[in-house]
Formats: sequence, C-alpha cells, structure tokens
Amino acid sequence: MLKFFAVLLFAFSSLVQAENTLHADLPLKYLAQASADVPNKPLVIFIHGSGSNEADLFSLKDLLSPDYNYLSVRAPIEVRPGGYKWFNRRIEEGNYDGVTEDLKNSGDLLKAFIRQAAQKYRTQPDKVVLVGFSQGSVMSYEVALRDPDMVGGIAALSGPVLSVLKASLKPEERFKTFNVFAAHGTADPVLPFSGATRTEETLKGLGIKPEFHVYEGMGHTINQEEVADLKRWLEHAF
Repeated sequence: MLKFFAVLLFAFSSLVQAENTLHADLPLKYLAQASADVPNKPLVIFIHGSGSNEADLFSLKDLLSPDYNYLSVRAPIEVRPGGYKWFNRRIEEGNYDGVTEDLKNSGDLLKAFIRQAAQKYRTQPDKVVLVGFSQGSVMSYEVALRDPDMVGGIAALSGPVLSVLKASLKPEERFKTFNVFAAHGTADPVLPFSGATRTEETLKGLGIKPEFHVYEGMGHTINQEEVADLKRWLEHAF
C-alpha cells in the first residue's frame, strides 16, 4: 500500500464524513468529493495500486485545485480485507506484466465507470483525468491508450505501459493532443525506473508528448515535489 509522507498523514488524517461515504451506484465502488451542480468541471478519478483501496489516494485532492470534482475508485479483485487489486501480476523475462483476462475484465469495468461518472457529474470526456499510482497507473494507460477519446488525459505515477498493451498500439493522429503526465522515482524497488524510461519511449513512439518527471532517490511512493508538479500540470492542461 502506498505510504504517504508524514505531512499528509498528519494534515489529512480526519476527512469529513460525507467524503468517506462509499458509493455503489456506478460499476465500481468509489469515494467522491463532487457535485453535478456546475457542468463541465474537470473530473479527476484516482486509481489506486495493488493491495490498496479507494481511500489511499483520496487525500491528494486536498493538495490540488478546489475547483475540480474528485472520485477515487476501488479495484474489483479482493486481496485481503481492505486491500484490492486490478489484475494478477506475473513477471516474464524481467518485465512486469498482467494477466490478459484480468486486464480486460478490470479495464471493461473501469471504462464503464468512467463513462457513467462523466454522465453523472455532467462533464465531457476531454475534462476527465485519470490519476493512477503503481498498478493504478498501469490501468490508466490500459484504458486511455486503447480509447484516448474517453478521457482528456492521464497522470501515471510510478507505473509503466505493459508490454501486452504496447504490442497492440500504433501511432494515431489523436495521440498528438493527448495529455500525459508521467512520473517515477529513480530508487523505486517495486517497479524499477528502467520501466519508466521504456514507457517514455513507447509514448513518444505513439506520437504522444508526455510531461515526464524524474525524482532522484525516490522509492515507490509519492513525494511533495511530485504533487506540486501534478498540480501545475492539471491546472495547465485542464
């Protein structure tokens, strides 16, 4: 599970009850700080990593723009009480990959969630942003690169494009205007930094111009500098 830096743990240890309500009216369970009163507000959807849950990334909303709507989804596969994942992992020839059936099933659920959430909160696809960490980044790439018209962009924190996805993609005109924020720590022991450099090459090969951030000495986590960079990117792109 992602361990936030101590400042976040202290500052956001108590969220209001309304924000902690787990919603179940969409294809995936989720937390929400959102309103449909104002149409076409940017909709940020947080996607957690393996073994975590919908609460893990939700505190990031307090460090980002107050003018956005925020949702945080729960993955469909239970690992243990309170812990969920998007797909079973396998390592082949040193590369982190996923089981195709899991990817498809979770991808279909996530795509249905995104579409219905955009309708519920009265916003357009180009106003929807996926923010994923680790396996959540993998899922962000999985759904968005297969159907880039579904969202306006993604922020992939410490997660690669899987080889199974890369093999199915080719350059497209619509990738040229697709927004991607990609970030990774050089000391990541879970998903090594080498995967991030390969992902950057993959994205550029598709015609995407990612905003790529490298954090020296950072492990498999999120730090304050990364959050500040993410905030600037969101406000510029959306």
